[in-house]
Amino acid sequence: MRSLFRAAPVALALLAALSGRAQAQGQKFAYIQSSILLDQAPGRAEAEAQFVKETDVYKEQIKRMSDSLNAMVAAFEKRQASLTVAQREAQGKDIQAKEASYQTRTRELEQKANQRQSELVQPILDRIKLAIEDIRVEGGYSMIFNADQGSPIVALDKNLNVTDRVLSKLRSAPTTAAKPPATGAPAPAPSGVTRPVTPPQD
Repeated sequence: MRSLFRAAPVALALLAALSGRAQAQGQKFAYIQSSILLDQAPGRAEAEAQFVKETDVYKEQIKRMSDSLNAMVAAFEKRQASLTVAQREAQGKDIQAKEASYQTRTRELEQKANQRQSELVQPILDRIKLAIEDIRVEGGYSMIFNADQGSPIVALDKNLNVTDRVLSKLRSAPTTAAKPPATGAPAPAPSGVTRPVTPPQD
């Protein structure tokens, strides 16, 4: 299962949200490093742990279904030589139906994991964006750029880095607990926005 936070898309989202339109000379600029904000944002670790815990439930479901399907195929291969043509065809159809059910359930769990990822990540992103906007206003900046690796910026004055100020703003603001699973989702037994969901491998 992939991480809750997918760095490249999240960094791009932050950049798009913060870039602004000012172009005239004499304006004041600063920059942040979105990867640091995502790694250290309050609530990030709790959201990650919640996502892992919940998707572990999905992972276990998929493993049970995969084990059952593999056992069915192994049993068929072991005795197929002694089966009649009609029996082989019938059991082959049963295996195909079970495999189709497995694939359908896997897709359903992928969708639930994607939805849950959004529910956990979006509040954190919203708080980060709000903190950055607060710093922009307080500092009188026209624009705040994202200077993480992969951005088009190649050289910067480190004195313009306001990442630590944004983190301080985040840490001084109240946080909300992660939401429980949506109704209908498997209840986690008592895990990443952002990298579609890859089903857990056997």
